[in-house]
Amino acid sequence: MPKHDEHVFVVDDEIQITQSLALILSREGFRVSSFNNPLDAWERMKTVSPDLLISDVMMPQLSGVELAIRTSEHRPECKILLFTASTADLLKNARARGHNFRLMQKPVHPTALLQEIDAIRDKDCDGV
Repeated sequence: MPKHDEHVFVVDDEIQITQSLALILSREGFRVSSFNNPLDAWERMKTVSPDLLISDVMMPQLSGVELAIRTSEHRPECKILLFTASTADLLKNARARGHNFRLMQKPVHPTALLQEIDAIRDKDCDGV
C-alpha cells in the first residue's frame, strides 16, 4: 500500500514529540493527524478511520493502552504502535483482554520508527 494513502494518528501529551513525529511521517508521505490529548484523538476516531495509531502509553487523560484497546475494538483494521519511556509491563491488562500491541521504547529514533511501521505494514500484507 502506498504511504500517501495511509492516514496516521500520532498521540502524545508532549507537543514536541507529536510535532517531531508528524514531521518525520509527513516527509515519508503519510497523512498525519496529531493529538496532544488522547480524548481528542478518540473523538476524532469516531468519524475518521486512521490506518495506523501511534501513541504514547503514559498520558494523564487516557492511557495509550486504553486508547489502543478502544481503537482496536472500534476500528479493528487500524494498526497500532505504542511507545513509552517506562520499562514496566504496561500492556499486561491489554494482553489479558486479548490485545497484543507492539511497543517501542522512548526515545524513538526516526529510522527505527519507520522500520517498525514497515514491519507492521508487511505483517498486514502477509496476512499474518
